[in-house]
Amino acid sequence: MKRILLLLAISTLPIFNCALAQTLTSPDGRLKVDITPQGQQLTYSVYEEEAVDRHIYALDNVIRLDIEGTDVKKWSISSKKSKHEHIVAPNYRQAEFDVRYNQLFVRSKSGIEVEFRAYNEGVAYRFLLTAFDKKEWKIKDEVAEFRFPGDPNVLLPHSTNEKNPKAMAFQATYSQSALSQASHLEAFLPATVVCPTAKVTLMESDVADYPGMFVQAGGGSLKASFAQVPKTFDFYPWRVQKYVKDTEDFIAQGTGNRSLPWRIMAIAREDKEMPMNNLVYALATPSQVKDTSWIRPGHVAWDWWNDWGLQGVNFKAGINNVTYKHYIDFAAKNHLEYIILDEGWYDPKSGDMLQTIPEIDLPELVEYAKARNVRLILWTVFNVLDSQLQAACQKYAQMGIAGFKVDFLDRYDQEAARMIYRIAEACAQNHLVLDYHGIFAPQGIQRTWPNVINFEAVFGMEEVKWTAHDAQDMPQYDVTFPFIRGQAGFVDFTPGGMRNASRQDYQPVYSNPMTMGTRCHQLAHYIVHESPLTMLADSPSAYEREPQCTQFIASLPPVYQSLKVMDGKMGEFIIVLRSDKQGNLYLAGETNWQERDLTIDFGTILPHDTSEWELTAFTDGPNAHRVATDFQAQRGVVCWRDYLPVHMASGGGFAMKLKRVK
Repeated sequence: MKRILLLLAISTLPIFNCALAQTLTSPDGRLKVDITPQGQQLTYSVYEEEAVDRHIYALDNVIRLDIEGTDVKKWSISSKKSKHEHIVAPNYRQAEFDVRYNQLFVRSKSGIEVEFRAYNEGVAYRFLLTAFDKKEWKIKDEVAEFRFPGDPNVLLPHSTNEKNPKAMAFQATYSQSALSQASHLEAFLPATVVCPTAKVTLMESDVADYPGMFVQAGGGSLKASFAQVPKTFDFYPWRVQKYVKDTEDFIAQGTGNRSLPWRIMAIAREDKEMPMNNLVYALATPSQVKDTSWIRPGHVAWDWWNDWGLQGVNFKAGINNVTYKHYIDFAAKNHLEYIILDEGWYDPKSGDMLQTIPEIDLPELVEYAKARNVRLILWTVFNVLDSQLQAACQKYAQMGIAGFKVDFLDRYDQEAARMIYRIAEACAQNHLVLDYHGIFAPQGIQRTWPNVINFEAVFGMEEVKWTAHDAQDMPQYDVTFPFIRGQAGFVDFTPGGMRNASRQDYQPVYSNPMTMGTRCHQLAHYIVHESPLTMLADSPSAYEREPQCTQFIASLPPVYQSLKVMDGKMGEFIIVLRSDKQGNLYLAGETNWQERDLTIDFGTILPHDTSEWELTAFTDGPNAHRVATDFQAQRGVVCWRDYLPVHMASGGGFAMKLKRVK
């Protein structure tokens, strides 16, 4: 009997092909990557070994690059190298950080190489084309199959377009199921796999001039798929939005040597490690903007979510100068840096963003705003801006416009990726900032072109204008996406709703939208999210009725200097600590529909010295479970020896600022 049990135990261990395998180890020695050449492809396994256990995060993942007319032959593995980088990151979640990694190259005689890197926080690889100098190439396919032991749970943001899955706005909540039961509909990245001892998040970085990766569940694995190169286009008439009508039979083409995008497996043993992963930013091409001093993050008074919903004014609100002057006055009064003119300032059916509608006099608005230290950002459609790129950049930069909110890309093929870099470069040359909306998740362009200061790719607050709570659970999503999508970087969630509703009272309303969850849940977004261009989504009229909340939001920095997730569990709650340049601290938490009680131990936050700290705290009121607008605002002085009990109501949260008393 003992002999049989021993054989069974041995048979449960993974079997690796060790004949040609090389092992790459992370700098801390915990993660190991076994890389094995197998004909025209490579396989790699990722695991962690302890004294008696082996924790497997990937088992014989398959990678291959199919280039027309090229056969991959005779792989060879080079020597390993260790590297350290200090990264200065303007407008990122951390002002600067260090990364260490071990590196290994796998080369073939056909001129295709694979670079692997093992970080303490995960594993990444990319293909390199090294023998194509002045030669044209076509990539028929890039194979990436992610295999996991057992049948782990997966959290996948599936496409919202079943007929054409790669054409959509990249706004979806997460479907959670066992991998074997997951929908075969394609999902976009980031996506997370729940292994027994860690969570693995699939991401990508440096996706320039190449299609983005989708993943598809099937056969017990996640397989990559890519949009093919567009052949012909057509336009939707309402916004003259370009869409792909027909495609080629390959995914990318080009000339000469180049590197392809990074494929990332970020690995977190604890949920609270997930939002702090920096691999997407670290793997991107460094900044192409030498002087970034003109790039100004800020808060934005925004028109679209509140449907230009002003009250108590003596004019008809809408897309006209008098309305936008009111928004400018509100921004100036509260020291907000920007307002956005969203869709409608030019006729979207015209496809011409160089001409405004008759009701808008842009030069007059620019001068009015400039006198009040406020700047304007203009909404447009990606292909409309791209078609008038130089003329639009020059005209509006000279006029004094700060930048563009660019919307409705809704695809991720090679030409779409080229477009976002082309736009970013042209805008940087004209000192224009960019908010990329209706687009895939950030994949490192925010490092390469730091004038890109926000990204959507989130099931944001705009969705509550038309989404019933039994269709989508926003408070649960709010404490899920920071762990998954948040790893990729900036998120244009557009928070700040002042009409807040409990679970039983919420209903979708288009022109006077409400939010799911409490007022303090909304305030917490401004600290939990990384959003250098952050919206105040409600109307000036709504904020003027809520001066305490408005003043608190306006006092928060749009960019923080550090991030630490103090505690959290994906899908349940999150508690975040940040700091600013002056050394002030910001603490916030959010919960799903489950109420929670916690005690804040300031000894885990404040230095153990004699200093005192002025505390400004917003917490859910005693009746917030029924009246979601109920909150308590308090001020006081605390030191590191103090404790503070906090109750988060159902769908609730809290937000605090700590300023050292001089």
